[in-house]
Amino acid sequence: MARRQTFLRWGALGIAGAALIACDVPQPVASVKTPRARPSVLAETQLRPTSEASAALRSYLVQVQAAQLKQGLLREDGGGPDTPFTSEMLARNFERIVFFNEYERALQGRGGESPLRRWSGPVRIGTIFGNSIPPSQRAADGSAIRSYARRLGQITGHPVMTFGTPNFVVIVASEDDRGEALDAAAARVPGITPDSLNALRSLSRDTYCAVAAYAAGSDANTYTAAVAVIRAENPSLLRLSCIHEELAQGLGLANDSRDARPSIFNDDDEFALLTRHDALLLRMLYDPRLKAGMSASEAAPIARTIARELTGGPS
Repeated sequence: MARRQTFLRWGALGIAGAALIACDVPQPVASVKTPRARPSVLAETQLRPTSEASAALRSYLVQVQAAQLKQGLLREDGGGPDTPFTSEMLARNFERIVFFNEYERALQGRGGESPLRRWSGPVRIGTIFGNSIPPSQRAADGSAIRSYARRLGQITGHPVMTFGTPNFVVIVASEDDRGEALDAAAARVPGITPDSLNALRSLSRDTYCAVAAYAAGSDANTYTAAVAVIRAENPSLLRLSCIHEELAQGLGLANDSRDARPSIFNDDDEFALLTRHDALLLRMLYDPRLKAGMSASEAAPIARTIARELTGGPS
């Protein structure tokens, strides 16, 4: 069965694997202007005809989603009695997902251990749609992104918004217009060049989405900008799944783990949407007792304490 492959992830200063954070890339800042509560739009007057390549990819991804649903994958329930986890499991998954990168650089090579990375300033999300995206899909995806951004802010206690000058650009584009959308993002975000986004231009068929995060200035462990790419050819649930994973990973959950359950940070695709377990990982990541730049060993005793508090486990 064709299954969703790991997403790209760039790490501070670079590219990371499946969701972002793992490699040495540029150190950009971000700045894109979009109207309040409305996603920014790229080339909007007339829809571009769909190419054969894009149509074939859409057909393939529809089959992928159907096959996964048939096998009971892409769950939307967030986990339940069949997916229990303890405070120790949560702390272990936190270490694996936060302190390791899926890719070393530019989507190549397995990543190694890295320090804790996250945002310190407000995360302002803006959206760029490729000009082949119909109005109905723009409306649905824009609404999903805004709603999820609000939820991420509530979970983390960190300001995540969809107004102001964006520093986290979400691109929803097809094979036909992804390049133009990436160029538009580079033009709007200071410090990000078209070349720094090259790894996002040619994606394998089984890469449904990707995210790259950047750190500008002297602190390589504090994100200041990010760019996520969502394939427009994905059917609705896969697209929403991409939104959930890439935005969360762009906040600092850089890796996937085969042991994480219930979780979207696992390449088994059992869950489509952010789970209770994943929400706790985000709360841990932005807990003030943890600091950007901490190593896994430095953070471990603090993370275990926080995990016990969040799960009601033994002290």
